[in-house]
Amino acid sequence: MSSLDPITLAVIQAGLGQVCNEMDIAFTRSAFSPVIAEADDRSSGIYDKTDGSLIAQGELGLPVFVGTMQYSTREMIRLIREGSVLPPEPGDIYIVNDPYLGGTHLMDVRFVLPFYHEGELFCWLQNTGHWPDIGGMVPGGFSAKATEVEQEGLRLPPVKLFKKGVMDTEIYSIITSNIRIADQRIGDIRAQAAALRVGERRLAELLDRYGAETVREAIGEIRGRAATLMRAHVAGIPDGVYRSEAFVDSDGVVNEPLRIALTVTKSGEGLHFNFTGSSPPCRGPMNSVVATTYSAVYLAVRHIFPDTPLNAGAFEPLTIERPVGTFLDARYPRPVSGCAAEVSQRIAEAVFLALVKAIPDKVTAAPAGSSGNFALGGFDPERGTSYVMYQISGGGYGGNAYHDGLTNGCSTIGISKTAPVEVMEQYYPVLFSRFALREGSGGAGRHRGGFGVHYEVELLRGEARASFVMDHGRFGPPGVLGGEDGARNVVRIHRDGQVFVPEHLSKDQDIPLTAGDRVEVMTPGGGGYGDPALRDEDLIRRDTVRGYYPDTQGFPAQSVVAFLDASDGYVASDGASSVHPRGDN
Repeated sequence: MSSLDPITLAVIQAGLGQVCNEMDIAFTRSAFSPVIAEADDRSSGIYDKTDGSLIAQGELGLPVFVGTMQYSTREMIRLIREGSVLPPEPGDIYIVNDPYLGGTHLMDVRFVLPFYHEGELFCWLQNTGHWPDIGGMVPGGFSAKATEVEQEGLRLPPVKLFKKGVMDTEIYSIITSNIRIADQRIGDIRAQAAALRVGERRLAELLDRYGAETVREAIGEIRGRAATLMRAHVAGIPDGVYRSEAFVDSDGVVNEPLRIALTVTKSGEGLHFNFTGSSPPCRGPMNSVVATTYSAVYLAVRHIFPDTPLNAGAFEPLTIERPVGTFLDARYPRPVSGCAAEVSQRIAEAVFLALVKAIPDKVTAAPAGSSGNFALGGFDPERGTSYVMYQISGGGYGGNAYHDGLTNGCSTIGISKTAPVEVMEQYYPVLFSRFALREGSGGAGRHRGGFGVHYEVELLRGEARASFVMDHGRFGPPGVLGGEDGARNVVRIHRDGQVFVPEHLSKDQDIPLTAGDRVEVMTPGGGGYGDPALRDEDLIRRDTVRGYYPDTQGFPAQSVVAFLDASDGYVASDGASSVHPRGDN
């Protein structure tokens, strides 16, 4: 039994979360790159000094980093104990992006600060930020055709970038000598370090107020309560074995789908996840390191039970059998640029598809499940500078037992959002000629899937190279319980009056563009939930009036005809409704 009164416990719990939130906010507000400053592709957390387990993560951080940063901290502690990494001292900040040491892709760069209180190591503070370039074969790092990790960019083991508060200029020089637009990285590096310093000050204030022992006791109690709550949630799932499968379009090199086979076994208060039967390691960059695989399972379960506090205790009732011999347990030198942004979302999708059979009132149909990674690198002759533009995009969420899926939601793995097109047009020589709702892309169902987006971006001047690593171009996000699949991802390159569709549909690299060429992307819609014939007529009326289905697709034909006969709208000869879109969902 804890000796803490409930109010003190609640205040300390909120205080730990606030430390992380302030680190995230400081990082975003001071970062140079739009992918961090506008899209919020970053996260911050507090980790145990002994085993690296998650103490707290902010509400504003990417969920996929929950498991990876915990794993990464644990690996760094191991290397320090083995003598492979220098031991910490006050003022130090380590930098690491090695995916095989608890990372994701190489562009996700982690900074780790040892936090001392009264001369003793109390915990670790860590943040992750997506750098717009880390070197490698293509600008932006998303090499769709890489066959080894060295082709994807610079790989850093844990090294001290800051020693006793002072940046090591030699290590900084090594980094900037191996990446593009190197002169701009100092802004992100300073921002990332400053965010940790903010966390250091805020956590010190919390410990000074309550004392180290009281905060330690609170951390243990918070973790125990999270585990208890998750066990209670799991206990509500009927005992049994639940199976599902999900597919990655291809690995970018071999044009064949990759299979994720999942068996979830529920017994008592525990869930066991087994990926036996999944595809073997692949040649291209769609391998997933084990930390990302574990984290994808964790974030999927937390999507289902979002009220569970975010710390290591929430995952104690979950056991994952390491998927040895599959593409979900990448070992050096397998390329991994697509693991966090794409493969992790197929893993989460498999979890949803398995558990929706057991708890249909708590699980949605499949969401769009792609981050829409698009990178454009080139030289702007007007400004006389090189650039790397990185774009992420949203898609539809799956329908659920209570309502339709969200339209243009962020990816399954995070809270990152598309940077405003106005900002992108100011930074880079591009024009977004279209950024719109992708009408009709949500899978039909009693509750339909949300819609994706449809955008076109034109290169205004100079020459550039386009690369992208996306998914769901071969298979749309699956509907469940009778619902239909969401629309598939579509990529088109408009060049010299010709339209080019990549062989791998959602993956390609080094596509040369000149002024006037355009890249067109249509992101997936979410899967439908339940039999479309059971959809409420008021919802059919709303969607038809708003023009969401201009060709009347997505509804049972008899329902549309019955509605149109009783309304002021009509279907024109080309299948489009006469009414105009208005509003959004």
